[in-house]
Amino acid sequence: SVLPRPAPPGLPDRFRMFRSCEWEVLERSLNILQASDFYWGPLSVGEAHAKLQREPVGTYLVRDSSQGNCLFSLSVRMPTGPVSLRISFQEGYFRLKNWFSDCVVQLLELVVAGTRNNPLHFDEMGGTPLV
Repeated sequence: SVLPRPAPPGLPDRFRMFRSCEWEVLERSLNILQASDFYWGPLSVGEAHAKLQREPVGTYLVRDSSQGNCLFSLSVRMPTGPVSLRISFQEGYFRLKNWFSDCVVQLLELVVAGTRNNPLHFDEMGGTPLV
């Protein structure tokens, strides 16, 4: 399930400079993300975890990352509590572990489909598999 909330329109001012081809990928992806029910925009990790703590396991949201070198973070309610994973953006692709796409929403779809058969393990999750 997702924790829905609309995000404000427009690109956040904190985004670094991009080559024009990266900018087009970012702008298109952000427009799609803003139309989703799970993008919360500028939400701190503490706020995201507080919101997810009250939700069922598997509920997630995407928010702007507070890390300067990452654009977005995926915050997920795990059995042990909420965790946040950074979504990197390199050479025109959004990346999470071994998955990548030129669209954040498509990346999440790939991760959801892929973890059904092969759960992910992240150090941030203390060995708990992400399914």
